[in-house]
Amino acid sequence: MSRISAGLQVLVLAAGAAATGAQAQGLVTTQKLSAALANELVGDSVAICAQKGYPVVAVVVDLDGVRQALLRGNGAPIHSMDNAYYKAYTVASLALSRKEETTKAIADRMAKAAPTTVPQTPLPNVTYAQGGVAIMAGGATIGGIGVSGAPGGNFDEECARAALAKIKDRVK
Repeated sequence: MSRISAGLQVLVLAAGAAATGAQAQGLVTTQKLSAALANELVGDSVAICAQKGYPVVAVVVDLDGVRQALLRGNGAPIHSMDNAYYKAYTVASLALSRKEETTKAIADRMAKAAPTTVPQTPLPNVTYAQGGVAIMAGGATIGGIGVSGAPGGNFDEECARAALAKIKDRVK
């Protein structure tokens, strides 16, 4: 190995170690709803839908996709347990990078996209069904809520939005 090549390798390794060390020393701060507020949000979503005659499930996730709160309303279909989570997970994981606020916005964008840009393999826990809404704080997404079980995703979304409106002043 030439001296120049060996010298370049040492420089690359040193730069890589310095970058890794700098990242290791920093902290990442994230925001998420408190347990009490997450529980209130799912409770309000289920109650709002129940008043309209829709038995639903509501799930709140943080940006890591971890369930913070879940409530299954009386008579909500069993498949809605998973579907509500998928909606919340989708909006928390996919909407963030494009500043989309709902699973409907994601689905609308993908419907207009060239076929070569749409994933051909299903992503785990991802659905494009309407009913997932981003939880926002200070203009940034901090999580997602998914509602499932109403007779249409538009009704699921309405219940989630109404519940979010009730807590908006406490998530600034």
